[in-house]
Amino acid sequence: MKLVIVSAGLSVPSSTRLLGDRLAAAVARRAEADVEVIELRDLAVEIAHNFTNGFAGKALAAAQDAVASADGLIVVTPVFSASYSGLFKSFFDVLEKDALVGKPVLLAATGGTARHSLVLEHALRPLFAYLRAVIVPTAVYAASEDWGEEGLAGRIERAAGELAALMSGLGAGGAGQQAEPQVVPFEEQLARLGA
Repeated sequence: MKLVIVSAGLSVPSSTRLLGDRLAAAVARRAEADVEVIELRDLAVEIAHNFTNGFAGKALAAAQDAVASADGLIVVTPVFSASYSGLFKSFFDVLEKDALVGKPVLLAATGGTARHSLVLEHALRPLFAYLRAVIVPTAVYAASEDWGEEGLAGRIERAAGELAALMSGLGAGGAGQQAEPQVVPFEEQLARLGA
């Protein structure tokens, strides 16, 4: 399987990238996967050019192909002005419109204060729901004070387990998927109640 980290961290070293790496390591302990990292800061100019000329440069095209062919994604952004970064959003704006349909995605973000933790629910989750990805139930936010805390480690482990399970169930042509539940007509359900 192939796991891709999309990191929108801007500094080197980056806490955003560190969180992505920790999540990927936790997933890799549960599911055998090749990990590829896409650093969006290296693609910023090509992303901007793609908006103005409609064509992806060589590095951006490779990143788009990596995301499209991934069995699972870990997406990590720093929080700016109470939302994801513009670079992060711009990358997903230049993907093919169906690139994430049905793809398992683990959402994560970093910020200076825990007050921004709701960015996962009010900004990231709606974006990836719109892109029709399969979003892991547990999203991971890391504020500056969270590093080294057991709570962060626990959230990383829980989210990684959920992504690994989705990748195993949805990867390889649907191996391991559960059968569709049978729909029982309402009239039949009512008749059963009366019996």
